[in-house]
Amino acid sequence: MSAAIDGALLIARLKELGATGRDADGRLSRAAATDADREGRDLLCCWLREADLQVEIDRIGNIYGIWQPEGASGDPLVIGSHIDTVINAGIYDGCYGVLSGLAVIEALQAANLRPTRPIVVVAFTNEEGVRYMPDMMGSLVAVGGLSTDAALATVGTDGTTLGVELERIGYAGPHEPGFLNPHAYVELHIEQGPVLKIEGQAIGVVENLQGISWQKVTIGGTANHAGTTPMRLRHDAGVAAARVIAFLDQMARNIEGAVATVGTIRFEPNAINVIPSVAIFTVDLRNPNEERLKWQEKALASFLVELKKEGFAVENEELARFEPVTFNPTIVATIEACTAERQLSFRRMTSGAGHDAQMIARVAPSAMIFVPSKDGISHNPTEFTSDADLIAGANVLLDVARKLSQ
Repeated sequence: MSAAIDGALLIARLKELGATGRDADGRLSRAAATDADREGRDLLCCWLREADLQVEIDRIGNIYGIWQPEGASGDPLVIGSHIDTVINAGIYDGCYGVLSGLAVIEALQAANLRPTRPIVVVAFTNEEGVRYMPDMMGSLVAVGGLSTDAALATVGTDGTTLGVELERIGYAGPHEPGFLNPHAYVELHIEQGPVLKIEGQAIGVVENLQGISWQKVTIGGTANHAGTTPMRLRHDAGVAAARVIAFLDQMARNIEGAVATVGTIRFEPNAINVIPSVAIFTVDLRNPNEERLKWQEKALASFLVELKKEGFAVENEELARFEPVTFNPTIVATIEACTAERQLSFRRMTSGAGHDAQMIARVAPSAMIFVPSKDGISHNPTEFTSDADLIAGANVLLDVARKLSQ
């Protein structure tokens, strides 16, 4: 029997969830464990229960909607993503994958198709890492990469503690993370990049995902008067930071697959007429090849050593480190086959962004499906994917789920 996603319902839910948790300025900002996050979680759990799913929550706040029809047994097929957002976000990132997972289950229910194993839709906690670090925290804890107690003790950018905030919003569940063992995991996501749109492809079959290295660098120099200190006598931490930034940019342009970003920076004393005595900035290095990523890290470390030789005080702190991931080739091939059966164009590709799938791949066969992003824009209120592309991707996910749940 054929089955299809209720496209109109999927789009309506995306818009309703996207209207939930906006701040006083109308910005979508559902950072993990905030009141806005609670609003989004409450709405999702309402929809899960309306679909007669068993809703379970673990200690780190991951939400599971479990469908185990009569006769289904064994480890479940898990589909999902996250619903927390960055500050001033778009409506699709993460949410599309979670709501499409729910739509898949509802489509199978409507067509009276019963899988032989359970299907679970999951919304992982704190994927974005905006309020609490590291990002992809809920899935990382679920696979044992970070202890539950350590994660719950994390202090956020606003001085709050994650465990206390999850209790406050009512989403500190009873289950130990990892209580549910996936048979396989599939995540549907907007690309968050320009490739599919530029090439006119409908579907991205994601075969691997970049490794990520996050670091915080602190450079100490000497504060002095901006007008009376000759250039030759300065020990300017701001200039040293600028040199690091320029070095990283040039390095990434010369290494295959590399990207490098300094996304945050601040100076002390941060005054217009004072030479900076301290520069503190973050470094984001990525590469789909582990050896090349290590080379990027070593190159940065060597450059910082040279700054030390010039008399700067330099500290380097690792914030997060995730190795590149190669997704399960059988699931990747299944996604390709299902896309071809739908007569949709596709290409294999690498994910430049981090996703919960890279964590779940540690414990279960996993893969991802991408749909196009207009102008490659994400983490931005102008983030957009057409309804037709969203529905097409969800129908491919449906077909993949039918095959993997049998």
